[in-house]
Amino acid sequence: QVQLVESGGGLVQPGGSLSLSCVASGTIFSIYIMGWYHQAPGKQRELVATITSGGSTNYADSVKGRFTISRNNAKKTVYLQMNSLKPDDTAVYYCMITGVRGVGIDFTHDYWGQGTQVTVSS
Repeated sequence: QVQLVESGGGLVQPGGSLSLSCVASGTIFSIYIMGWYHQAPGKQRELVATITSGGSTNYADSVKGRFTISRNNAKKTVYLQMNSLKPDDTAVYYCMITGVRGVGIDFTHDYWGQGTQVTVSS
């Protein structure tokens, strides 16, 4: 079984910064892709950023230059540093992992966290 626990959301003023983290637990040997998605009210869940086990990153155009994704493979943790936040960044942010090798784990399955709220408002 895989569990993802996110932390770090909250309320921040426009132009401010927040850092999110997500820890994966379970009998996990390796994780190929770790990433963040967000979902604003009334909208579909969208990609924010992903990072592979080798460190290759992919960002949504809307966050390029403002957000940075990173990971610690030994700690099975993915981070999202969000700078220059805008009201449009307000959403629930979800951690996602896929390509997971471990005991009793489906390699092809996408695993999701419970989400953490990020609100950007003055």
